[in-house]
Amino acid sequence: MTSTAQAPTSGAGSALPEHLGHVIFIAAAAAMGGFLFGYDSSVINGAVEAVRDRYGIGSAALAQVIAVALIGCAIGAATAGRIADRIGRIRCMQIAAVLFTVSAVGSALPFSLYDLAFWRVVGGFAIGMASVIGPAYIAEVAPPAYRGRLGSFQQAAIVVGIAVSQLVNWGILNAADGDQRGELLGLEAWQLMLGVMVVPAVLYGLLSFAIPESPRYLLSVGKRDRARAILSEVEGQDIDLDARVAEIEHAMTSEHKSTFKDLLGGSFFFKPIVWIGIGLSVFQQFVGINVAFYYSSTLWQSVGVDPADSFFYSFTTSIINIVGTVIAMIFVDRIGRRPLAIIGSVGMVVGLALEAWAFSFDLVGGRLPETQGWIALIAAHVFVLFFALSWGVVVWVMLGEMFPNRIRAAALGVAAAAQWIANWAITASFPSLADWNLSVTYVIYTVFAALSVPFVLKYVKETKGKSLEEMG
Repeated sequence: MTSTAQAPTSGAGSALPEHLGHVIFIAAAAAMGGFLFGYDSSVINGAVEAVRDRYGIGSAALAQVIAVALIGCAIGAATAGRIADRIGRIRCMQIAAVLFTVSAVGSALPFSLYDLAFWRVVGGFAIGMASVIGPAYIAEVAPPAYRGRLGSFQQAAIVVGIAVSQLVNWGILNAADGDQRGELLGLEAWQLMLGVMVVPAVLYGLLSFAIPESPRYLLSVGKRDRARAILSEVEGQDIDLDARVAEIEHAMTSEHKSTFKDLLGGSFFFKPIVWIGIGLSVFQQFVGINVAFYYSSTLWQSVGVDPADSFFYSFTTSIINIVGTVIAMIFVDRIGRRPLAIIGSVGMVVGLALEAWAFSFDLVGGRLPETQGWIALIAAHVFVLFFALSWGVVVWVMLGEMFPNRIRAAALGVAAAAQWIANWAITASFPSLADWNLSVTYVIYTVFAALSVPFVLKYVKETKGKSLEEMG
């Protein structure tokens, strides 16, 4: 039943917690799911060529093993919200931690290509859960005055996870004398790369026992006293706790539960705003960003770069990704979402076009000519930098802001699903496309980066400085 009564005012919007360090710890612990999201997504980069060699498979089969995790991601993301509403946010995190752990052990000790693919799906399911539950939990626990900054922990954790996975891969490869199938601790190097994820996965599980349940969930199951205690802990004792509890309960009873039917309309099945959200998601993936995180070691080796150097370049690319993400977090509220997206698109066009040009040259002695090799390497870093400082952050910000309140949840779900599907399409197609013509493959990504500019200019409205209620 929908309530139309005026919501009580508790003063929480401007209240500051007495123990900010504890609140930061809670958000950081929850963001460990984001770290594992980034780590598990990109750690496979170090195992691609070893898996191809060990199982004697071609590019098409290899691509399916890499991309199959995205199926698990989509399922995990689609079901995490319902799981969290039924058993709680903390229990959902603990399930994800168990799945990450099991996936790491299974991937490190596969009996065949098929069970390796299965463990990839299990890990993907955990990634999907982490991609949903982390931001939701942080938003529900963070004091309103710090919600934006604490919410950015998730994206920061993802890019740090990507970088750490590449650093670990590089370290293991060097310990194995540059041989991805070299033996270390009784395993091949690539198996150890996949297995090391056990460490952050177990840490994530342990941290989940040290942080409180979401007050919003506790109120939904009638545990008002516990919810009051946690609100006092994270939002401060100066707020009116009774009014704060009433505020949350009022918001929960006033919410419109958006459904798929709410998205229908217009002349092309979905409402126009939903198609714009889908377009943002698809463009974000069709520029080929995940090629840089899933296949970069393979890419550099294919043009004659030494394996150890290729792993190091994958790590430096991840550092550039972190730098770009920090730039985006600084400027997204200063110069706006649309200008940042357009700047990023132009920069990506330049980087991708230079890569396409460099890869068009014939290999000399199994390597790109020196000039083209350096241009390709620099251009790859330029591409990742401009993606990270724009589309990597802006798309998620805009998807959270651009939809009207009554369809926001359902529309965001459809846009996120479109993103996983587009991610799968790029990930599954790259090895075969690269075997066919690496330069043309990068021309395709360049075209999508270029098309994103008129798409943003014509269809995407600026959401900077507007309240969610102003979105229609």
